[in-house]
Amino acid sequence: MRTFRKRTTRTLGLTGAVAAAALLLAACGDDGAMSGMDHGGTTAPATATATPGADGSAAPAAPASGAFNDADVMFAQMMIPHHQQALEMAKLADGRARDAGVKKIATAVEQAQDPEIRTMRAWLKGWGAPESAGTGHSMAGMMSGQDMEDLAAARGEDFDRTFAELMIAHHEGAVTMAEEERKNGAHQEAKALAAEVVRAQTAEITELRKILARL
Repeated sequence: MRTFRKRTTRTLGLTGAVAAAALLLAACGDDGAMSGMDHGGTTAPATATATPGADGSAAPAAPASGAFNDADVMFAQMMIPHHQQALEMAKLADGRARDAGVKKIATAVEQAQDPEIRTMRAWLKGWGAPESAGTGHSMAGMMSGQDMEDLAAARGEDFDRTFAELMIAHHEGAVTMAEEERKNGAHQEAKALAAEVVRAQTAEITELRKILARL
C-alpha cells in the first residue's frame, strides 16, 4: 500500500484536516481490501519475462506472476541445461556446417532458446527456487560428452549428418519434457512456453529428417 504524506500549511483549518484524514482512511481501506483477496494456489512473486527482439536479443523484461507448482519449477530447472546444450551444438555449426538447412536450424535454435533460458531463470528467481534441480534427475535427449566431441570433430556433410541425427534426438527429449509441463504445470506462462517448444521443435525435427533424407 502506498503511503500518502499530507502537507500542512498554516492556513489549513480544522475542517480541512478532518476531511483530508477521512479521505486518507478511505483510500487505505480500499487498498487493504484488494491486498486481502485470496487468488488461490501458490502465487509467485513478480518476475521478469524476457522475450526475443527482432534480432534475437532479449527485449525489455515485462512483469509476470501467477500460481505455480513443483512441475513448473522442475520444467525450468531441467529445460535450462537442455537448452544450453542445444546452444552449444548450434554454435558448432559455424565453420563446420555445409548444408543451408542445417545452418538455418542452428540459427533458429540460438535465436529462440537463448531468450527462453533468460525467461526461465527469471521465473526460478521469482519463485525462490535454485537454478539446478540437483543430482538424480535425467533429461531426455541429452548428448554425452563423446557425442559432443564427435560433433565438434566433424566437418562438411559429415557434420550436417551428425548434427541432424543428434539434434533430432535432442529435440525429441525437449518435446517430451514440454508435454509433461503442459499436462502437469500450473504456471500459465510456463505452459505457454512449453507449447511453443513443442510447436517449434517438432517442426524442426521434420526439417532435420528431410535433411537426412537428402544427404
